[in-house]
Amino acid sequence: MTEIPEEQQAAALRVVKDAGERRAALLKQADEILTTEIRPAAVNAARLGAGRSRIRQLAGVGPSVLYRWLGEAGLPVREKRPAKGSKRNV
Repeated sequence: MTEIPEEQQAAALRVVKDAGERRAALLKQADEILTTEIRPAAVNAARLGAGRSRIRQLAGVGPSVLYRWLGEAGLPVREKRPAKGSKRNV
């Protein structure tokens, strides 16, 4: 028996749907870990004097995320410098 194109498309879309649902669940889990485990641990490490570059590296976050967390936690954060070549530098 030969499948019609619509059946093949439906099967392919089910695979996409299943993978998308698994991805969404993993992203939700990753966000929860980031919020409930990594963020407080990173802030605590900074309070204890750990290097911020090392914290970022181990946490797997960018500088803007870490410095936002630290600022929200009341830790001193230097203001962001203007980009090189910015008209503010002129």
